[in-house]
Amino acid sequence: MTKQHGSCLCGAVTYDVVLPLRPSMACHCTQCRKTSGHYYSATQVDNDRLTVQGGEHLTWFRSSETAQRAFCSICGSSLFWEEDGAGRTSIGTGTLDLPTGLTTSTHIFVEDKGDYYVIPEEEMG
Repeated sequence: MTKQHGSCLCGAVTYDVVLPLRPSMACHCTQCRKTSGHYYSATQVDNDRLTVQGGEHLTWFRSSETAQRAFCSICGSSLFWEEDGAGRTSIGTGTLDLPTGLTTSTHIFVEDKGDYYVIPEEEMG
């Protein structure tokens, strides 16, 4: 059983995931841009393959009628996104320890992207 480790910036919240992970997706929706300061890159894993330590330092924010996001209450790192009832957690790819071995498979909600950057045509999928 191979695992990957990750954490928030300050280390108050750490986690381990049992591999494999889904390729990373880059989401350009307004919510992701507002929570991350740019687009949000995330992989995903079934909940039973994710173990969180320091969960008392997570703040869950209801970001829509169907999903919630988790942040470290100490350093503010955006760690997780969960759709209600899906049984999976999206994990901020940048919070994983290197090397991740992941690639970005696709960009989503590109019509909502910021006007200050360009997504190369070959990455549009």
